[in-house]
Amino acid sequence: MTRTRTILFWAAAAALLIGHVIVAWHSLTVWRFWEDEAFNLTVPRNLLAGLGYSSDGALSGSVITPFDPRISTGPVVLVPVAALLATGMDPVTAGRLIPLAFWIALLAGLAVLGRRIGGRWAALLAVTVPLAFTAGAGVSPIQGPADLLGEIPAAALIVWALVVLPRRAWLAGLLIGLAVQAKLIALLALPAFAVALWVLADGRGWPRIADTLRRSWLPLLLVGVPTLLVELAALLSLGPAGFVDHLRAIVRFVRSGGQDATSSVLEKLGTLAGSWSLPAALALLGAVIAVALALTGVVLRWRTATDAERLVIAYALAALVGALAFVGWWATASRLPLWVRHPAPGIFAFFPIIAAVALWAVPRLPRRRALRLAGVVAAAVLAAVVAGGATAHVVSSFLPREVTLESQRATVAPLADWVAENDVEWLAADPWGAAVAPIVLTGAHLGLFDAPAMDGVPRLTGGGCATETLADSGYFRICAAP
Repeated sequence: MTRTRTILFWAAAAALLIGHVIVAWHSLTVWRFWEDEAFNLTVPRNLLAGLGYSSDGALSGSVITPFDPRISTGPVVLVPVAALLATGMDPVTAGRLIPLAFWIALLAGLAVLGRRIGGRWAALLAVTVPLAFTAGAGVSPIQGPADLLGEIPAAALIVWALVVLPRRAWLAGLLIGLAVQAKLIALLALPAFAVALWVLADGRGWPRIADTLRRSWLPLLLVGVPTLLVELAALLSLGPAGFVDHLRAIVRFVRSGGQDATSSVLEKLGTLAGSWSLPAALALLGAVIAVALALTGVVLRWRTATDAERLVIAYALAALVGALAFVGWWATASRLPLWVRHPAPGIFAFFPIIAAVALWAVPRLPRRRALRLAGVVAAAVLAAVVAGGATAHVVSSFLPREVTLESQRATVAPLADWVAENDVEWLAADPWGAAVAPIVLTGAHLGLFDAPAMDGVPRLTGGGCATETLADSGYFRICAAP
């Protein structure tokens, strides 16, 4: 029986590895290079060109903008991209390899946590959950693990902070600080770590609180170190007056989320339920089972937990609090649109841990045959739902796409030739959206057509030219400035 289980485990692990490789390869080489990736890429490109840590400012007046608050993907992601660009590597490939490396780190961290929590099967389930989740729908997606965005790097750093937390809480604090500089929203993970530190503290009542505070001050201090260094660099670069304006712009961006939509809690939760490569009802069923089993296990073992079980309880409560913080913030932020990308760092980091804890809880149910049978059936359903979602996600990778990275490059080639031949420095996207990535692929700086700084600058559009057509690729064209 043990040998059969071992064979089944390694067969499932091999299938999962193949699935992850398929999705990662398509994300790196096949799927389209879209506008947020392109806008982010302007930062490492400008850094390499000697313009400092600056974007092209397409959403900030279309001028070179140091420490642009509209670039929410941080230097933990973009500075390493600049290092790869310095090797002469293709810009899109360089940009996507760094997030892909963080994706591998995320999966490795989840495997470590899953094994600590419930053994190898829990590790396997934890590593499967991210493959079942897809944030690829809508106008602001995470198409795949290689997208040049900060959400997955932030999730990876959060997971590794949990890995090191029991023995090196100071390092966990530093990793959370780095996660914040991958994606600012990673700050929402702090309550999860506070809960975990409280569970792991010694004593009861006030002594436990005192021990929690004693263990927390250094990690909390180190959370702020990466941000302090980045803001110090901004101060030195911008000067005092410019730095004050920079801080005000960050506050405005954080308060608005950069958006002005109208959405309800039910709409947000429906969008989340529909983002699992499965019918929403099945995704909801899996979530209910996972949370119910995890909570049951925590309640049953709370008072009699061994040291090993107390660690699992710490991870369980951290994951539940973290998931609630990310999803709750997004669901109740009525001005944020229905983009599941916003809570994605918390989903990638905490949902897999809840699933692993659910498996851990089954053997700890009361020794009544009916309860044990119900627990086994529930765990089997959870595993089937997650596996089904992962399989559907892998299969969807092979579906034909209207636009691919290859077709983009072919379409942009004649435009890039024209830009190079005429030594064009800036192009204006008309409008924001599909025209953004082609501009970055041409090598020109990216502006927005309605910015005063773009007066007299040629425009790239997917529509017709109202002025002289300067270059035409059949799908996109460059028009003379009006």
